[in-house]
Amino acid sequence: MIETESTDFLLNELKKIEVWENDQKDLWFWEKIGRLPFKLLDKVTPKFIQDKIGIAIDELGSYIQTGGKYLINEKNILKKFNSNESDLTQELLPINQLDQVPIRKMDEVADEIIKSRTKFATIQGATTGIGGLFTLAIDIPVLLGLSLKVLQEIALCYGYDPKEKSERIFIVKCLQFTSSDIVGKKAILEQLSTLNQDNQNNQNNQMISQLQGWREVVTTYRDNFGWKKLFQMIPIAGIIFGAFINRSSIGDVAEAGKMLFRKRRILEKIHQLENRSELEI
Repeated sequence: MIETESTDFLLNELKKIEVWENDQKDLWFWEKIGRLPFKLLDKVTPKFIQDKIGIAIDELGSYIQTGGKYLINEKNILKKFNSNESDLTQELLPINQLDQVPIRKMDEVADEIIKSRTKFATIQGATTGIGGLFTLAIDIPVLLGLSLKVLQEIALCYGYDPKEKSERIFIVKCLQFTSSDIVGKKAILEQLSTLNQDNQNNQNNQMISQLQGWREVVTTYRDNFGWKKLFQMIPIAGIIFGAFINRSSIGDVAEAGKMLFRKRRILEKIHQLENRSELEI
């Protein structure tokens, strides 16, 4: 697929992402209030439910190292880049050639996936909202799994392979970004901006440090949307709250993932065009 995008177009799209980054603000008050429901929840939740949450968090930790059971099958995503998805004989475009796909097509496939995943999260949230407190304990690890899934799919949309450990690190940072306060978001954006500039040795060192902080990332993610989940603890009424909250949570994660992966791809395309111009000179 031939690259048809100009440098001016890519720079304009990059400015849109930078506007989004500047708009990512959080309220310290809500960040603090967010932890209160889970402090209460820990006191009243039976031990066996707490143990299940702990096991789920530990399982998620293996995602960075191996992908575990959360690593997705990329074929369904790659088929969306075919000119005719219904043609089973058409050869799939390899992941390492997706960088040649225009940004508009990447956005189109990403938006389709985001729409599908938020719809699924809405149904899932309504289902777990039926039982109040007890199904809330189940909903938390499930929502984390859905978040990882949609971020991996978005990564593929922009030509990045989540089977690579460095990409799973990036996915974790996207997840952490969504639940961080304004200071944390600024720090994460700075980390991600230098990620592609590091050599392989530095990336390996970063992986080790990120692995050590994984449990903290998951715990922060859980705690920071705790206040949103407070009303889902009410049986039956939790159906409405669960549907809305899960939809918005996955929507926020997907938006962050799209913007951050999109920014990487645009910067790489600009770099490729600049190199091409220098060679022509």
